[in-house]
Amino acid sequence: MNIQDYKGVFVFAQQVDNTLSGIALELVGKGKELAKDLGTEVTAVLVGSDVAALADELAEYGADKVIVVDDPELKEYRTEPYAHALASVINEFKPEIFLVGATAIGRDLGPRVSARIHTGLTADCTTLDIKPNTDMIQIRPAFGGNIMAQIITTNTRPQFATVRYKVMNVAEKTASNGEVVNCKVTDEMLKSGMEVISTEIVEKIKGIEEEDVLVVAGRGVKKQEDLGLLQEL
Repeated sequence: MNIQDYKGVFVFAQQVDNTLSGIALELVGKGKELAKDLGTEVTAVLVGSDVAALADELAEYGADKVIVVDDPELKEYRTEPYAHALASVINEFKPEIFLVGATAIGRDLGPRVSARIHTGLTADCTTLDIKPNTDMIQIRPAFGGNIMAQIITTNTRPQFATVRYKVMNVAEKTASNGEVVNCKVTDEMLKSGMEVISTEIVEKIKGIEEEDVLVVAGRGVKKQEDLGLLQEL
């Protein structure tokens, strides 16, 4: 692998039911920071069906380029077609860095894509930075959060990582000037051993990761005064 052939910061723009997930805009924001340090561009990769409007939205949030893989068979998430799609994009465009959100979809998708393109994967990153030699420092909690491991992918590209939700800043909205590139969808890409029989939309329940403030009581709360302080908060 000639790592000098790999350029650019790519992010997977996750969408569900034609609505961008919050992590997508966080990755665009972080991607812009990394791209600035590398003197390159940030590209969002969008997979789904009838997602042209989402491509425009990503451009409005600062993506220099949006690569769209659009087909009716990609409407619902299925592991194999989505993994084939991302691997095809990576093999064609050769990004230096590829970021995926550490969501339920991202944790399923990331390892399969990294295996197909023969590169390492650092999961659940909370901090990303660039070394002077352009290697990306991928920092994640390890051993139950007791240490922060710093991981570097030196010999393969892209440098591949999943990033935790709500740890990066959302990209700021700008004037829409990003380029949209439509990627060809092949029959090979859509092959899957899974068939979606039906789908049902359930009411979304707000998770704790979406709250601005969390108040947590543990073993340290031993006195009535402590509980009173929590109630005041």
